This record gives sequence, C-alpha cells and structure tokens, in this order.
Amino acid sequence: MTEQRTPLWEVFIRSRNGLAHKHAGSVHAADAEMALQAARDVYTRRGEGLSLWVVPSDAITASDPADKGMLFEPTSSKIYRHPTFYKVPDDVGHM
Repeated sequence: MTEQRTPLWEVFIRSRNGLAHKHAGSVHAADAEMALQAARDVYTRRGEGLSLWVVPSDAITASDPADKGMLFEPTSSKIYRHPTFYKVPDDVGHM
C-alpha cells in the first residue's frame, strides 16, 4: 500500500498596507485554493492579516548557510561600493 502525502505549503502574511509579506508558517493542503483557506483559518483568526500568499514548499530553493562566504562576499573588497570612492565636486557644497 502506498501512502499519499498532502503537499506542504508555506504561508506568508502581510499585516498592513505598505509592509512586506512575512513567513507565518506552513499548512498541508491538496491544492492552492485549499492552502489559502487553511492559511486563513490557521493564521488570521484574529483579523491580523490583510493579504496571504501560499507557496508550495518544494518550489522554494534556499541557500546553504555553509556557502555564506561565497554568496555574500564582504564589501570591503569592492571599494566602488563605498561613497569615498567617488569625488564630489566642490560646487555641490553640503552633500
């Protein structure tokens, strides 16, 4: 007998206009519509949400924390990112 698993969905909630969506948790659901309903029932019971996103967990690709050095190279080696690299004309004044 094979066991069928219900897909896992990641839930993101935006609490107010102008704010970013934040990860709230996960729900199991057969499809996107059911995931939205489950997310609404579980994570917005007290009216704290304005907008919901649900994303299949297997669609998310994440970096490995061990690759931090390779992915997020220190900016000290990139002097062009520092404002001291640029010459400000004297007539600019207060910049």
